[in-house]
Amino acid sequence: MSLIEDLQWRYATKKMNGQIVPQEKVDYILEAARLAPTSSGLQPFEILVITNKELLEKILPLAHGQRQITDASHVLVFAAWDNYTEERINEAFARNNEERGLPSSATDDYRNMLLKIYLAKPAEENFTHAAKQVYIGFTAAIIAAAEQKVDATPMEGFNPAALDELLNLKEKGLRSVLLLPIGYREAEKDWLVNMKKIRVSKDRFITELK
Repeated sequence: MSLIEDLQWRYATKKMNGQIVPQEKVDYILEAARLAPTSSGLQPFEILVITNKELLEKILPLAHGQRQITDASHVLVFAAWDNYTEERINEAFARNNEERGLPSSATDDYRNMLLKIYLAKPAEENFTHAAKQVYIGFTAAIIAAAEQKVDATPMEGFNPAALDELLNLKEKGLRSVLLLPIGYREAEKDWLVNMKKIRVSKDRFITELK
C-alpha cells in the first residue's frame, strides 16, 4: 500500500478496542519519531511510553475524559525541553561530533552561534520553539502508525501543567506538548470510522508560482 493510501486509511480514532500493539510496531513508530528532522538536529524533546493502566486512569481526567487514553494499547507523551540551555546544546554537539568521528572543535562556529541566539531569549520563547519541533516527530509517528495499520489519535486537548506534575516532567526539564494514544479501532462503536475523509481541495490548498 502506498503512503497516500495509508494516509487515506488513517483517521483520528474515537474508539479503541484495547488490543495490544505488537512491540515491533511500537518500536517502528518510535523510531520514525526519533529519525524525524529537527532544527539544527538538536532533537529538543523526549517521548514517554505509557502502558500502566493505573497511571492511564489518572491521566484520563486530565485529557477531558477522552476514553482513547484508557482504551489504547500505549499512550505516547511528547514532551519538549522547557528551555534551550548551554548544557543541552553543548551535549548535542559533543554527541554528534563523537559519533561522526569529528574533533570537538569542528562545529564550534555553528554551536557558538546557536548559543548566542538561544541563550539571549526567554525560556518561554525557547520552549515554544522546541514544541514546534515536537510536531515534526509527532507527525512522523502518526504516518508510521498508519503504515503499520495501527490506529492513532492525536491529542492537544489535555491539561499540560497537571500532566507535567503527575509525570514529574518539571524535574526533567520537560513540558508535555502532545499525546498520541495508539491501538486498534473498535469500528462498530466508532462514529467516525466510516465518515468520508474531507480535506481542502487541491486548487485551494496549493498555489503554484511560476
